[in-house]
Parts: sequence; C-alpha cells; structure tokens
Amino acid sequence: MTTLLVATTGGHLNELVRLAPRLVPSDEDVIWVTHDTLQSRSLLTGARVVFVPEVGSRDVRATAVNAVLAWRVLRRSRPDRVVSTGSAIAVAFLPVARALGITSHYIESGTRVLGPSVTGRVLERIGGVHCYTQHEHWTSARWAHAGSILDGYEQAVLSPRPPVRRVVVALGTWEQSFRRLVEQLVPLVPRDADVLWQTGHTDVTGLVPQPRPWVSPETMLRAMAEADVVVTHAGMGATLDALDAGRCPIVVPRRPENGEQLDDHQVQLAAELDRRSLAVVRDVGDLTAADLRDAAGLQTRRRDPLPPFHLDEGRVGTARRRPTAQRCLRKASR
Repeated sequence: MTTLLVATTGGHLNELVRLAPRLVPSDEDVIWVTHDTLQSRSLLTGARVVFVPEVGSRDVRATAVNAVLAWRVLRRSRPDRVVSTGSAIAVAFLPVARALGITSHYIESGTRVLGPSVTGRVLERIGGVHCYTQHEHWTSARWAHAGSILDGYEQAVLSPRPPVRRVVVALGTWEQSFRRLVEQLVPLVPRDADVLWQTGHTDVTGLVPQPRPWVSPETMLRAMAEADVVVTHAGMGATLDALDAGRCPIVVPRRPENGEQLDDHQVQLAAELDRRSLAVVRDVGDLTAADLRDAAGLQTRRRDPLPPFHLDEGRVGTARRRPTAQRCLRKASR
C-alpha cells in the first residue's frame, strides 16, 4: 500500500511528520509532497519526497499551478490514499485525488480549536474527502475526531527549579512582525543569560545584538533541548519543537488586531495549550520575569505508547454539493 503525505512547510509539515507514525504502518510505502525548504530537507532526510512550488496564503494562481502538478504526481505515483494537514497545498491535491478515485483524508491543524480554516471549509464540500478535527467539541456529520497531535505530551515538574541561564526565543517564519514581544522580553531576560533570538521577518534593530532570522531545525531543536526556558509565538511548529525538546514553553500568541497574524488561530491554540497545561500562556503585556522562572521549573515528556490516530476509510460525510475545482479555488481566495 502506498500513502501520499501532503503538507505545506511550517507548522503543517511539523504536524504531519509527528502524526505520520500514528497514521501509517511502518512497513507501508510513503511518498511526501511539500515545498523545498531547509525545514523540509531536514525533517524528511532519507524519505521519498516530491517538491512542488510554494503556495502563499489564499494564492489562487499558485494553487491552480499545484493542482496541475498534483494530477501529474498522482497519475505517476498511483497512491492508495492521500493524507494532508494543509494548508493551500491540500486544496490543490485532495480534489484531484478524489477525481482520480483515490481515498483522501484531510486533518485540520491543531491550531483550529473553534472550527475549520478556509482550507477546511473548502475541502468539507468536496464529496469523498474524509475530514478530521483535532478538537472533539466541534465534531459534526462532516468532521470526525480521531485524536490530536497534543495527545502525545504531558507536563512534569522539575525539583529543584533550575536558574534561567539559557533562553531560546523563537518567532517562527511568519511574514508579520512580532517586535512587541521582543520589546517586552529584553528587560526581563537575566543579563548574564545566553539567549538565542530567532527573529524571522521581525526587525529587531536596536533591541538585541545578535539576532538570527533563520535557524536550521537541527540547531533549533538542540538549542531548545539545552535551554532552561523557551519563549515562542503560538505557532504549532515552534510549539511542537519545544514540546519535543522537553520544554514547557512560554507561549505568547500573535494578535491579528496588531497586524501580527491574519486571524486569531494563535489565540485559540494558546488557550488549548493552557487547558492541557502544556505551556505557560501569556499576552505580551502580561509577561513577567517570574514567568521565565516558573517555566524553567516545568518540562514536558512524550507519552508512551503514543495514542493511535485512526483514519476511517469507510466514513465519508455527505457534502451539500459537489463543487467544481474552479469554484473551490475561488472560495480559497476569500
């Protein structure tokens, strides 16, 4: 049996990589489809990978280009099923897979705590696509719950609590600036602490002496594992990195009203992490030096064994109508 695993780089790929052992038997043939980035080449070393052009948020033209590529990839690889965690790349691949009669699964991002994303709202209307939410409270006839990426972690308390000597600050790769967080953090971090400032697109001129906009996944995971405290935005990728490194991160959500994100999904994810006690969650203005000390005394660990995530090959909800690919692409742009 062959499974095609499809995800946009960033948090979507991070989720799918971590979910894969719960989705696909170890002896199954797997082909990955994603974008060619430092992250994907690091996470998928040794795997069979098909690289496709990157798709920006709600980029109809790029999604259409990838839909054409999807037809070619699917006809050539002939998988038995396609599984995707989004985002726009799923809109390109899953409708084409269904047109070819291939079993298709869409797993909504764990960041979508209150309801589906734009991608999810498009794909729930494609007849034959199995749709899954990672949050049981918004299941429906169209959306099943089979587990969550966060089910694999639990919190532990360190005793004695270590001092704050090594700090990692991870702002991710979002194009929107998150300078507010850096401005708040600078006076809170102990002066003698060793700090890795991963700043992405955020301009931190005049705030920190040696920012590192981009850090390889290996370097980031190693730095997080060695850190006493990890502070990050509420992006799923950075959060999962911190949890895998054994840290209980301080998570500060980007706010759309401040131009830091397109919507409030980071606020939703932060609330879910707080509910599960997997992070110290604060808004920018509420963050204190005491929070750094408290976070240093907490860690996370992987559950063993990992809970399963069952793909239901038999269940398909009834779509209200079966839209054309053109209509799907128009909806994705809204």
